[in-house]
Amino acid sequence: MVQFFYNHWRDGVEILILAALAYHGYIFFRATRGARILTGLLVLLLSLFLISQLLELNQISWLLSRFSVFLVVGVVVIFQPELRRMLAELGSSRLFSFNRPDDESLDLLMEAMQQLSARRYGALIALKRGIDMQSFAESGVELDAKITVELLTTIFHPKTSLHDGGIIIDQGRILAAGCVFPVSQREVRDRAIGLRHRAGMGITEETDALALVVSEESGALSICYNGRIEHDLKPQTLRERLNYLLVHGIPTEEEASAAAEQGKEAA
Repeated sequence: MVQFFYNHWRDGVEILILAALAYHGYIFFRATRGARILTGLLVLLLSLFLISQLLELNQISWLLSRFSVFLVVGVVVIFQPELRRMLAELGSSRLFSFNRPDDESLDLLMEAMQQLSARRYGALIALKRGIDMQSFAESGVELDAKITVELLTTIFHPKTSLHDGGIIIDQGRILAAGCVFPVSQREVRDRAIGLRHRAGMGITEETDALALVVSEESGALSICYNGRIEHDLKPQTLRERLNYLLVHGIPTEEEASAAAEQGKEAA
């Protein structure tokens, strides 16, 4: 037994590493639109492979062996947004720096969110963390202004020219307003999730930012991170979730699901 372990312990380590990579890859990609495409493609290829082996169809086997190279390229194309986000997270300076608004700025931000919610003013606010957001800031109007409740409610007033876009907050200051954010293509069953919410999810898919959303229709408060959304939160719950994410970082898929359920119960 000891000799067997001595001879094959490396095989066990390789299996554990591959299993961990496969599991985390599944967790990372399962909620994306491309997941269904990849699943269908794998089922088709596996079925053709089994049929060709059972019936000894040599030409199909030869084609499948050559097709594997194109499959790798196809996976890169299908999951291009997810791969870009994953690499951006790995390449960000988030591990070496701490970028968050001060408590006073957060208090003003939460007060503005409550006023926007009470007035049914739709709002989209992105809080920059480790990944640079200059390209998104350039799509809007650069401000570099101190956070105030009056300024935030004015920006998102329905009759202002900047209310349709999002704003970017960097270290407690409004970096830019009227910014265009990418729209998430994730499947969301909640019909209350509109275009503004999808833009909040989209910016958190492209960067490691946190996004706060106020619904124009219902005034519901939401927070987005890592392409996910926690919808219709009470102000106190929103503040607690924001503090937690700023301090502890983005949670895993299981932790995010559990937090979303707790948020719904609290709401």
